[in-house]
Amino acid sequence: MKTKTMLKKLNLSQKDFEEISDAVKKAESKTTGEIAAAVTAESAHYAFWELLASVCIAVLVFAAMLPFAGKLQEAYQRITWTQRVWALPALYGFVCFAVIAASFYLFNFPALDRLVIPRAVRSASVTRRAFRHFTESGVYETREHSGILIFVSYMERQVRIVADRGISEKISQDLWKIISDELAADIKAGNAKTGFINAIEKCGDLLARNFPAHEENPDELPDGLTVLEDAEWY
Repeated sequence: MKTKTMLKKLNLSQKDFEEISDAVKKAESKTTGEIAAAVTAESAHYAFWELLASVCIAVLVFAAMLPFAGKLQEAYQRITWTQRVWALPALYGFVCFAVIAASFYLFNFPALDRLVIPRAVRSASVTRRAFRHFTESGVYETREHSGILIFVSYMERQVRIVADRGISEKISQDLWKIISDELAADIKAGNAKTGFINAIEKCGDLLARNFPAHEENPDELPDGLTVLEDAEWY
């Protein structure tokens, strides 16, 4: 899935990105905690699963064509007035290749992609991508280990909230799960901006109760929503 396609479906304007950034700044002003947010079109390329499904469809098409081999051979002879041994295998090979190519292309559409990629694979891929960005973005190394990452993977329709160890010791994972589910529901309903802002505000409130702001409260991470354009091959 292309990043441009994802952004179009999310319907986020530049003003929306600015409002999300403002929400992060406001939430962080009440806490020493840090909030990072990121969205990616998909957490992995899933080419193996798409190709596997395409080959399986081609095998089914090949099997369905076998009973008609005689009729196809007769039709070829009537049209060309010749008999070539390689004609029928060539036809079958061409049809199978065309089916694989067409299926592989179609499986790039999110709705079909989700049908052929096992749920467990999608879930594991989102989790790995979220933790990878958690590390790469520096959320894990805030001064009080009070950083959290709100991570959205659009194609898989999944949200992860990854909290650093300082937060995990004080706040139950169940609370982050509730916020994640609400954000996923908002995005599915077409309210991405509202969903992100609500999630940021709720995370900020939880952090403020457990990590209230000090007189000196430096901003350790960039504010706003980061759009990730790369994905792991899997």
